[in-house]
Amino acid sequence: MATALNFKEQGNKEFQAGNFEQAEALYSRAIQKDPTNPAFFTNRAFARIKLESWEPCLEDCLKAIELQPRIMKGFYYLAEAQLQMKHPNEAVNSAVTAYEICVETGNSSTANAVQLVLRAKKAKWEAKERQRLRQRSEMLRELEDSLRQACARDLEVATDCEDKDEIKASTKRKIDELYSIFAITDPANMERREVPDYMIDSITFQFMHDPVMTKSGQSYERSTIEAHLKMSPTDPLTREPLHRQELRPNLALKQACTDFLVDHGWAVDW
Repeated sequence: MATALNFKEQGNKEFQAGNFEQAEALYSRAIQKDPTNPAFFTNRAFARIKLESWEPCLEDCLKAIELQPRIMKGFYYLAEAQLQMKHPNEAVNSAVTAYEICVETGNSSTANAVQLVLRAKKAKWEAKERQRLRQRSEMLRELEDSLRQACARDLEVATDCEDKDEIKASTKRKIDELYSIFAITDPANMERREVPDYMIDSITFQFMHDPVMTKSGQSYERSTIEAHLKMSPTDPLTREPLHRQELRPNLALKQACTDFLVDHGWAVDW
């Protein structure tokens, strides 16, 4: 008789072959055999991400976290699902937790977790920006709502995954173009605001004011990297040994951040 681990291993093979529905089914059978193993739930959550089955993925992640409160993959996949479900505030919290677990455990996925946090923070910021701009123009609100309603109608009748992806991508392009047009007509109030990634600290994910560079070329806010080094003398991303005296001021980046704030004072709240 096949064991839970047998089903999991078969699921892994199907997943690697790109057969995500079969993988999901096999992970489900593993869970039926042993509902106490959090890895089975994160494996199925990953398969459900591939299937764009967001609500079931979220449920799997929450169950994995219930079984193992500091499971990195549970929080990582949870953030992915929350992003897709348009819950950026919750996604930021989940992604930051995944990042913190990576740092605590020396997980090799630290760099990926950093990018996930940045994606979540961008989504959160863009949601705030969209609301700010929508409040500026009743016409913009009506046009965007019309595009989103048309997208929802098209998705209801589409059956092919590629068709659905194209519908979503097309709608996003149209909405982005709509905002660009309104920005041209009223640049002082309608311009979309965004902070370049290279100005964001990879530990706190806040705008940098006094960036310093490590020997690997990665820049961090001075206060946050120094606080990190007191707890762990390693580069948070590369995990290579790193000491305070090896940090060097990144004067070019500091000047760029200073210049950016002159015209974009709102960046301090990013």
